[in-house]
Amino acid sequence: VLEEYFKELEEESIRDNFVITYELLDEMIDFGYPQITQSKILKEYITQKSHELHKAQVRVPTAATGVVSWRPEGIFYRKNEVFLDVIEKVNLLVSGNGTLLRSEIIGQIKIRSYLSGMPELRLGLNDRLQFEQAGRTGAVKRTVDLEDVNFHQCVRLSKFENDRTISFVPPDGEFELMSYRLSTNIKPLIWIESVVDTHARNRIEYLIKARSQFKQRSTANNVEINIPVPPDADSPKFRTSIGTVRYAPEKDAIVWSIKQFLGGKDYLLRAHFGLPSIQNEETQFAKAPITVNFEIPYFTVSGIQVRYLKIVEKSQYNALPWVRYITQAGEYQIRMS
Repeated sequence: VLEEYFKELEEESIRDNFVITYELLDEMIDFGYPQITQSKILKEYITQKSHELHKAQVRVPTAATGVVSWRPEGIFYRKNEVFLDVIEKVNLLVSGNGTLLRSEIIGQIKIRSYLSGMPELRLGLNDRLQFEQAGRTGAVKRTVDLEDVNFHQCVRLSKFENDRTISFVPPDGEFELMSYRLSTNIKPLIWIESVVDTHARNRIEYLIKARSQFKQRSTANNVEINIPVPPDADSPKFRTSIGTVRYAPEKDAIVWSIKQFLGGKDYLLRAHFGLPSIQNEETQFAKAPITVNFEIPYFTVSGIQVRYLKIVEKSQYNALPWVRYITQAGEYQIRMS
């Protein structure tokens, strides 16, 4: 909320806008309990001019007094649409001998709502508990176990606890509907093998093999592989079968960029560096893991699926729901052997 008002949240901006900060906290929290946290609603009656708080008129917006405090009345769009993004980040740590040390999926469901009136949305996922409660044991294999689920305040929790249906009146615009976590053994989507050879203590060679372990119909975009090198390495020479390679001395790393990494493929990188001075730094840089960044559209590693997204509004207008799946690398690290 403070970033919406101040653009940049720093100590100086809080000092300069102490009055408005105090007013915002007073509106957002009552007796220690959060109340109104939607910046769009707060901006209806708390506005900022320079560094001073300015109230155009003393009035309480309807959204602050109604049951749905996060959505004002009278919203109208000529074209009613809702966009739903399922975004999963993969956190992974693999040891130098290939053992999986840590793996988890951090998921978010984000919504951009451009709907008129006061619509109610119902979202159904392939949630294991929902299928078991409905007695559909045959389809349990295609479900997921969601852990540490956190919802936006618009979700009716009683409805979710009864039948695992996510029912809500959405705020206008963009918001995060829910987040979840899955602790499960994940097959690394992009596997990295590394061989490092030091010759005559004055040069070092790398052989890096990157292999995609997802289906051929999927493609990883904007793949970036960071391979650590000694701090005093110089005279870099590279040869690769795909993409571009550069030496980033500020990171003490080789940065291998691949715009599109197709599923079921493997690629090689050879790198050669000179070492003008040898110290006890081999162990230091070798401890740093290889890190990988990527994004795979139309794919979720957990297998979560949106089964339906229903939009109900009293005027019964036609609305278009759009669903998109994205998998991204979170803390994705592979230690060098």
